[in-house]
Amino acid sequence: MAQIILIIVSAMFINNFVVVQFLGICPFLGVSKDMKSAFGMGIAVTFVMTIACLITFPIFGLLKTYQIEYLEIIVFIFIIASLVQMIEMVLKKFSPTLYNAMGIYLPLITTNCAVLGVCELVIDEEILSILQIETMNLGYAVLYGLFAGLGFTLAIVIMSGLREKVNRLPINKHLKGFPIAMITACFIAMAFYVFALI
Repeated sequence: MAQIILIIVSAMFINNFVVVQFLGICPFLGVSKDMKSAFGMGIAVTFVMTIACLITFPIFGLLKTYQIEYLEIIVFIFIIASLVQMIEMVLKKFSPTLYNAMGIYLPLITTNCAVLGVCELVIDEEILSILQIETMNLGYAVLYGLFAGLGFTLAIVIMSGLREKVNRLPINKHLKGFPIAMITACFIAMAFYVFALI
């Protein structure tokens, strides 16, 4: 149970992909202008991260068995792109409302490096010492992917809420837009850094 709690806290807070590892910055800054868009993007990324870990973790085991693990990045990118396309087609057919709500965010996920990052991280040997576990298994990999996605969602929702508030403040014209967004992101990163000190 302690290992599961450590995985959850590590994925969401200590090793947050956006504000600690700086992966997935493009959607973080681009989609975080309003809360609804940020939440939609976060949920979509969480879903794709979870399913991607579920598929890529056992496939890496096959690559390792046949001693062709050097192909992992190409295979993972292909899997993520295929997964996003399949999700997009399924949503379009079975849930047009959800597809219309998330449709614009799904193609962005294909190029989100945080999704590839989580797939690479769960197969990395260094994660074992960070999470204090002996071996990474499929359950831990999927759990890490799920909570890494929820950490991405948390960060992007916090960013969107702060940006909405900051946009109402009287700010110098030279700081409006992207500069104040970067300053806000820096403060969020400092807040998340506290979890690494605990």
